Amino acid sequence: MSAQLQASPDALALLEPLFQAQRQAFAANPMPPAAQRRQWLKSLREVLVAEQQALVEALRQDFGNRSADETLLAELMPSLQGIHYASRHLKGWMKASRRKVGVAFQPASAKVAYQPLGVVGVIVPWNYPLFLAVGPLVGALSAGNRVMLKLSEATPATGLLLKRLLERVFPSDLVCVVLGEADVGIAFSRLPFDHLLFTGATSVGRQVMRAAADNLTPVTLELGGKSPAIVSHDVPLKDAAERIAFGKTLNAGQTCVAPDYVLVPAERLDAFVDAYRQAVLGFYPQVHGNPDYTHIINERQLARLNHYLDDARRKGARVVELYPQTPDAGRCLAPQVLLNVNDGMTVMQDEIFGPLLPIVPYGELDEALAYVNARPRPLALYYFGYDKAAQQHVLAHTHSGGACLNDTLLHVAQDDMPFGGIGPSGMGHYHGHEGFLTFSKAKGVLVKQRFNAARVIYPPYGKTLQKLVYKLFIR
Repeated sequence: MSAQLQASPDALALLEPLFQAQRQAFAANPMPPAAQRRQWLKSLREVLVAEQQALVEALRQDFGNRSADETLLAELMPSLQGIHYASRHLKGWMKASRRKVGVAFQPASAKVAYQPLGVVGVIVPWNYPLFLAVGPLVGALSAGNRVMLKLSEATPATGLLLKRLLERVFPSDLVCVVLGEADVGIAFSRLPFDHLLFTGATSVGRQVMRAAADNLTPVTLELGGKSPAIVSHDVPLKDAAERIAFGKTLNAGQTCVAPDYVLVPAERLDAFVDAYRQAVLGFYPQVHGNPDYTHIINERQLARLNHYLDDARRKGARVVELYPQTPDAGRCLAPQVLLNVNDGMTVMQDEIFGPLLPIVPYGELDEALAYVNARPRPLALYYFGYDKAAQQHVLAHTHSGGACLNDTLLHVAQDDMPFGGIGPSGMGHYHGHEGFLTFSKAKGVLVKQRFNAARVIYPPYGKTLQKLVYKLFIR
C-alpha cells in the first residue's frame, strides 16, 4: 500500500457487504460456546491437512521455487500445532477469572469475563502467507470472533487456493478471504473493524495505523526491522554459525525474524566467515536448481536486494560470494556475506529480507550492546554464548520483541509464548493465550446482590459513618 494510492469505489463496494454480513452474524451469536469454537478449529485443521500438497504447490508457484520442506516446517506444521494448542486450552481461556474486592466495597464479588470483540481484520504478508493467515485466524476464532483476511497480491496462487479452501468449511459471514491489489488493501484497512492485525513492513504499518485511527480501531502491528545476532568471545563458532545460517537461509532470508546482521568479536571475524560458509554449503551444496532453496518472491524484491549489494560495493563493502555467480540464476539469489559495512549503506539502514548477511566486528560485549541499543528496537535478538551470566546481561540490557539464546527463529513457533514487536518493530502480540486475549475484551464485572453497604457513602455528606470510612481507608 502507498500513501498516494486511493481506495477505488469498486474495492469499497466489494468489501462493505462482506463486513456488514459478518457484523450482523456476530450480533446474532455474540458469545459462541466452546464447543462451536472447537468445531471451527477442527474444520480448519482438517482442510489444511487434507490439502497440504495443494498448498505446497501453490506456494512453489508463487515463489518460482519454494522448498516443499520449508512450507511444511515453517508454515503448515506451526499452523496445525497452533490449532491443537488452542483447542486443548480454549475452555480454560474462556472461563471468567475471579478477582478480589476491597474491604470497603464488600459484600460483592468481582470477575473478568472474556468477550469476543466482533469482526477482526487480518492483513497477511507474502513471505509466509499460510502461517501468517492461520495464526491470527486461530486466535480470533478461539476468542469467538468473525474474521476477514486480506491476502497479499504478491502470492496470487496461495491467496486463491486459501480462499477456496476456507469457503469450503466456513460461511463468508464467519471467515472470508479478500483478494486484490493495493487499492483493496487500503480499503480493507479503512473498515471499522473491532480489531485489525497487520503483518508487514514498518512503512506500511504506519499507513495502516493511520487508517485505523479514523475508526478508533485497535491495531496489532507485527513489523520487522534489523534483528541482530551477537556472537560471544567464547561460543564454539560452528554452533553459532550453523544456527545463524539456518535462520538466515530459511525462505532465502525472507523472514521477519531472520538475523539481519551479526556482531562478531573482531579477532574471530575471519573464522566466523569460514564457519558460516561451511554451514551454508552444508545445507545447500548448490543453490541454483536446488529444490531445497527458495527463490526471491518477485523481480521487484530481487531488484531491491541487488541494489543493496551495488550500493554497499560502491561505498566500500567487501561482498563475499559463497557460490560461483550464475548468470541465468533468475530469482535464485545465493547467500552472500558483506564485510566492511557502515551506516551509510542502505543494507545497514533497511530491513534486508533476503539472504545477504552483513557482519560487524566489535571489541567487548557492552560495545556490541551499545551498537544494538543505538538503533531502532528489533523484532528479535539472538545471542550466542553459553555463559549464563552473560546471557542474562544481554537480555537485561537490550530491548526486542522476542529473543533466543543460542538459536534463531524458533521462539516464534512456541505456542505458549507471545509473539510481537516493540516500538518500530511492532505493537501488541498474539499466539496462544496472548492471541486469545488480544482478540477478546477483558470485561471487569462487579457483582452485588440485595444488601448494599455502599449506602453509607451516599449524600448528604458529613455523616459519622462517612468520616469513619475516611479514617479507615484514607491513610
